[in-house]
Amino acid sequence: MHSFNDRFTSLLCGHLLLAFVLGIAQCKAEEATQKHERKPIPSPDEIKKLPEDGGKEFNRLVFERSPYLLQHAGNPVDWYPWGKAAFEKAKKENKPIFLSVGYSACHWCHVMERESFETEEVGAALNEFFVCIKVDREERPDVDDIYMSATQLITQRGGWPNSVFLMPDGRPFYAGTYFPKKHFLMLVANVGKVWKEKKEAISEDAQRLTDAIRQQSQVKSEPSALKPDLLREAVLQFERSFDPIEGGFGGAPKFPPSMTLQVILREHSRSKDPKQLQMVEHTLKKMAGGGMYDQVGGGFHRYSVDAQWLVPHFEKMLYDNALLSSIYLDAYQVTKNPLYRRIAVEIFEWVLREMKDSETGGFYSALDADSEGEEGLFYIWSKDQIEKILGEDAVFIIDHYGVTEGGNFEGHNILNVVMPIEQAAKKHGLSFEQAEARREACKQKLMEVRVKREWPFLDDKVLTAWNSLMIRSFVKGYQVLGEKRYLAAAERAMKFVMEKQRKGDRLLVTYRKGESKLNAYLDDYAYTIDALIGLYEATFKLEYMDSAIALNEALLKHFWDEKEAGFYFTSDDHEELITRSKKPYEGAIPSGNSVAVWNMLRLAFFTDNKGYREKAERTLKSFSEMMGYSPRGFTTMICAADFYLSTPKEIALVGKLNSEGVDELLSTVHDLYIPNKIIAFIDPDMENAKELQKRFPLLAEKSLSDGKATAYVCQNYACKLPVTDAAALKKQLKD
Repeated sequence: MHSFNDRFTSLLCGHLLLAFVLGIAQCKAEEATQKHERKPIPSPDEIKKLPEDGGKEFNRLVFERSPYLLQHAGNPVDWYPWGKAAFEKAKKENKPIFLSVGYSACHWCHVMERESFETEEVGAALNEFFVCIKVDREERPDVDDIYMSATQLITQRGGWPNSVFLMPDGRPFYAGTYFPKKHFLMLVANVGKVWKEKKEAISEDAQRLTDAIRQQSQVKSEPSALKPDLLREAVLQFERSFDPIEGGFGGAPKFPPSMTLQVILREHSRSKDPKQLQMVEHTLKKMAGGGMYDQVGGGFHRYSVDAQWLVPHFEKMLYDNALLSSIYLDAYQVTKNPLYRRIAVEIFEWVLREMKDSETGGFYSALDADSEGEEGLFYIWSKDQIEKILGEDAVFIIDHYGVTEGGNFEGHNILNVVMPIEQAAKKHGLSFEQAEARREACKQKLMEVRVKREWPFLDDKVLTAWNSLMIRSFVKGYQVLGEKRYLAAAERAMKFVMEKQRKGDRLLVTYRKGESKLNAYLDDYAYTIDALIGLYEATFKLEYMDSAIALNEALLKHFWDEKEAGFYFTSDDHEELITRSKKPYEGAIPSGNSVAVWNMLRLAFFTDNKGYREKAERTLKSFSEMMGYSPRGFTTMICAADFYLSTPKEIALVGKLNSEGVDELLSTVHDLYIPNKIIAFIDPDMENAKELQKRFPLLAEKSLSDGKATAYVCQNYACKLPVTDAAALKKQLKD
């Protein structure tokens, strides 16, 4: 794409006379730090009385449910939500479109709003020259993906807010991210001027850019056989960028590499190479001790701006914490290190305490980075505050978390582990257990003070995909830790998804304040199916497996690409956009294509549906070459390929559900790290036992041994001798 970018940049300089913009898009902000006050949103009854354009005080976003869109409902910019009305207006008035894409927890989105969108000057300029559209990227990842591609092609970088200029038909012709106010005003005026003078040239540029986006979005490659050593080669590539001092991969900024660590842990389970486990453990320990982890309240912030995991970008996202709790549980299974258990538990407790909708059981999307107009203010401490709150215990916490007068962040302290708990215990004459108890008591006191501060903004919309990621991790938490509250939370959240986010065999994207909307994307289906399979393996309730199969059939019907294999991101009956993308690459969350393959491979083992396996195989071969040269972008698909290339353990349990014998056998299974496995269950006395044995070949001809709860460990449907005690089962599972 570099040749396209060079050509397009020269066209911009020639046609749009905006060369100055290329050097200012990332200029220093002109933001003020005063408290950010927005117009309060009217009540539902008051909103019903407003005119369709929002009236004098509001714009059309006042009718939306997205918290991010509502944040901009009082702007003087005449914002439209994404939809036909905005494009029809642009065509009718022959105006270009200014598209702004962001999300509610985005710090720089808030900065640009304060500097520009809330001002009458910028509002007047935008309203004069453009039809303006505001998009919540979390509700419309399809729109976000397309126009982020435009920004990356033009600027060779991306980020939010994403600021894109479009033709009235949706084709982009220029893009950037954050613009300071004075430069943004210059840009708006120049685009408006050139639009009037050189519209045809702009249209030509827009077509070239659109063609490049379409070419990029198709991601076509020649199918090739999967290499047996795909997993090992991926790990070798990861080793080259591993940071042996601070953990993680590459330099600053550092994002939590949950999915990369999953690949390494899988390879270690086979190779037993201690260097591989050391990469995983060193990274997990460094992240857990850093400022990116909320040492007081639990849960991880989005990423670290430095290489030491010290100063985070303070927003907290549901999906990060779903993925991180999962990898900490995996590491706990492998090592039994109580640190990993504690971090997973603290993440779960944070989610249940602060991110769960008490009415529905669904999980909220995000907590903002800002409060009172400042990033991170909610989470930081002065030494004086620590001393006043903790009294004589303060010196212990000051040593443990390295609290100083000068602080480590703008004169304040982000708590991070400077003196390990073992060393702090020794210094203060405490046993390890006493030191841990003191730390927990001090954290509780700090929490009691922190909850009285002004909270960061909570994005309380419930997204199907992210909920399913969190459900899946709660299920794993129940299986590994035996905490029934986690299973109860997972089941309640899935009940919400099935009742509020599902219509027949189709899913919806988002829910807020009683309203569900938007046709679901690939990720929604793939993650939900994965969570349903997980719930079946935790409870053995057939309703979960039946729902997983039904949604998988809908996925194949509406998203499958029969010609090239793989899945489109949007369904065949989705709104028509300028392209229909595949999105095989992973970003912050697993690729829907990867999870869909993983689902089909497991469902094929459960049901003996050869069509599922055939489609999974075609998809893996379609992306085989890409997995080889870009493993960081295909980590979950590499894990799926590992499942495909291996002989997964097929575990059948026979007995009375929730009986002591069955529970003991299940605990044995979940005590071990076995990434490639499926688990099925049958009670011979069930009315539908014979039907189950016909539906699920793994259960065929399975019966109790000596009248006791029994486990069968099989591979390729060939089973070892049945066992009835935990020790024998553990031996078979390890073989």
